[in-house]
Amino acid sequence: MEKYDIIVIGSGPGGYVAAIRAAQCGKRVAIVEKADAGGVCLNWGCIPTKALVRSAQVYADCKAAATFGVSIEGEVKPDWTKMVERERMVATTMNKGVQFLLKKNNIDLLAGFGRLKAAHVVDVDGVEYEAESVILATGARPRVMPFMPIDGKHIISSKEALVLPELPQTMVVVGSGAIGSEFAYIYATMGVKVTIVEYMPQIMPLEDEDTAKAMERAFRKLRATVMTSTTVKSVAVREDGKCDVVIEGKKGEQTLEADVVLSAVGIKSNIENIGLEELGIEVERDKIKVDEHYKTNVDGVYAIGDIIATPALAHVASAEAIHCVEHICGLEPEAVDYTTIPSCIFTSPEVASVGLTEQQVRDKGIDYKVGKFPYTASGKATAAGERDGFVKLIFDAEERLLGAHFVGHNVTEMIGEPTLAKRMGITAHQIAKTIHSHPTMHEAIMEASEAAMGQAIHL
Repeated sequence: MEKYDIIVIGSGPGGYVAAIRAAQCGKRVAIVEKADAGGVCLNWGCIPTKALVRSAQVYADCKAAATFGVSIEGEVKPDWTKMVERERMVATTMNKGVQFLLKKNNIDLLAGFGRLKAAHVVDVDGVEYEAESVILATGARPRVMPFMPIDGKHIISSKEALVLPELPQTMVVVGSGAIGSEFAYIYATMGVKVTIVEYMPQIMPLEDEDTAKAMERAFRKLRATVMTSTTVKSVAVREDGKCDVVIEGKKGEQTLEADVVLSAVGIKSNIENIGLEELGIEVERDKIKVDEHYKTNVDGVYAIGDIIATPALAHVASAEAIHCVEHICGLEPEAVDYTTIPSCIFTSPEVASVGLTEQQVRDKGIDYKVGKFPYTASGKATAAGERDGFVKLIFDAEERLLGAHFVGHNVTEMIGEPTLAKRMGITAHQIAKTIHSHPTMHEAIMEASEAAMGQAIHL
C-alpha cells in the first residue's frame, strides 16, 4: 500500500490549496479528484460564471457605445454559442493551471472517487492508500428541492445555466443569492425576460438593506421582475416544454410561465459515501463537526470548506486549508477570522461587503454612525458612465469599522481595504487621513469615512 503524509480528497479551492501548502511544508502529498482538477469553483462555478458576466458586460457596453462617442454600424447582437465556448475555454485554462501547480509541487493526482476505508486509509476506486492525515475537501453541489426537480433542460441548476444550448425567451430564477443574482444579470442583459423569485423580504438576503434596494432598482432597469417575500410552491413541466411555476406572495397565489426555471436555492454538502458513517465521524445538519483546527472526532481526519458549518465561499475554504495544514505540520497558525470575510456578487453594478449590516448592528444594540458616499458624486464614476452605486461604511462609537457595503462599478476590487481595516481595528479618522489617489472609485472609501465624522468635503 502506497503511503503519503497527507491525502486530500477533493481538488477545489480548499483541496488544492491544502495540497500545495502541505507540499511547501515538505510533506509527501496526494490529492484525490473524481472529476476535474480545481473543483466546482474553477470548472462550473466562480470562474466560468465570471467569464459569462464579462461577456454580458461587453455586450452592454457595445449597446451603449454611442453614449461614449463611439459609432458601431449595424445591430449589436449577442452570440450566445461563442460566449459559452469562451466560458468553457476559460474553465479549461484554469483546470490546466491547477494541474500544472500540482505537478510543480510534486503532488500526486489520484483520479477517482475517494472514500475513507479507515482513519488513515483512503480507497480510490478500489485501490487503497495510506496517510498519516486525511483532509476531506469534497465541496458541495446545487441543492435540489422536491417541489422543483431538476431535469437539466427545463428546470436547471447553475451548472446547466453555464451551457444552455440557446437563450430562452423567459426565465424564472428561484433564489437571489450570489448565484441566482449573477445568472439573473447575465440572462437579463442578453435580453431574456427574467423573473427573480425570493422567499426572503429582500433580494440578496445576506446583504445590507440599502444594497438590496439599490440592486432591485438595477434589475428593474434591466427589465427584470423582482418578487420578494414569495414562496415557490411547485414547478411543473408541461407537454409543450413550458414550465408552470406556482408561487404565493403579496398578491396571493399565482402561476408564472417560463421557458426555463433556474434553481438557485443553495447547496448541499458532498458527504455521502465517503466513509463517515463507517468511521463514526460526527455530522450535524449536513455538516461535518470539526474543532478549531478542522479536526474531526476521528484522529488523523480533518474537514474543510463547504462540508463544515462555516461560510460556503472559495476564499474561506482556502483560508481553512492553510490553517489546517499548518496545524498538522506543527506551525501554530493564526485562527481564521470569521468576522471579517469579504463577500462579492458579480452583477452590474457589482456588490461587495464585509462585516455587519446596519440591521445587525441595530439588533446588537451597538451605538454606531454611518458614512455614505454616492457614486453620483464621484468624478471617476461619472467619467466612466457608471454612476449607479455607493460606498457605505458603518463605525462604532470609537469609530472602529463594523461593516462596509458597496454597490457599483469595480467594487469587488475595492473591498480589500475595508476588510483589512476591520481586521486591524482601523478608525474612520485613519482611513480619512490616508491619501487616496484621484480620480478613482476607490477614493469613495475615504469620502465615506469623512462623512461618518461629519467632515464630508464633496457632499
